[in-house]
Amino acid sequence: MTSTTSADGRSTARYAADLHGNYDLIVAAFVGLLLISNVGATKAIAFTTPTAWPGMIVTDGGAFLFPLTYVLGDVLAEVYGLRKARRAILIGFVLAAIAALTFWLVSLTPPAPGWTNQDAWAAVLGFVPRIVLASLLGYLAGQFLNAYVLVKIKQHTSEGRLWARLIGSTLVGEAADTLVFCLVAFGGILTGGTLVNYVVTGYVYKVAVEVVLLPVTYLVIREVKKREPGYRD
Repeated sequence: MTSTTSADGRSTARYAADLHGNYDLIVAAFVGLLLISNVGATKAIAFTTPTAWPGMIVTDGGAFLFPLTYVLGDVLAEVYGLRKARRAILIGFVLAAIAALTFWLVSLTPPAPGWTNQDAWAAVLGFVPRIVLASLLGYLAGQFLNAYVLVKIKQHTSEGRLWARLIGSTLVGEAADTLVFCLVAFGGILTGGTLVNYVVTGYVYKVAVEVVLLPVTYLVIREVKKREPGYRD
């Protein structure tokens, strides 16, 4: 804790001591990417392919940024451990729930005279409760497993084989996240091959993005470790 003093030596104000390290910045980026991705995920996206199979790739707008939350989740678990990673995950969960509740409440309020976008707002941001539940459950399952697996592998490998714990945690975490979200959100709505396409495409894409970004993740982890006063290799 720090304080300022007057000319006669008396304390005039008290403030918390300066923070060291980058944990707060990483958590802010982690939560920000999560919230943006949740809004983007309200739009379903489909791409046609030049081959007979699969013919069409089905995903959603969250695919652009959501894999990056797992990259930052890896950084949190690798550098700060399971307890602080879990804290960041819970912060993200609470804020995502608050965002969904706020959007829903706003969609229920009557529009002002002349504002003609009520139906559009409700359609995009007045999240269907089932989608909200699926998103929150998938997020919790995936991120907790991602952090848990990474930390458990690190207990056996110490600082070596970073690639193994990054890929291993991603394979498990993204599988849980994708499966829980897709089944809760679209089970019974998407059926048969379309549902399988959605699950498999989402999973393969997210894992592929994280594998491609491994060099970036390595760099970020190395730089964060260097700047953490309490980190010891």
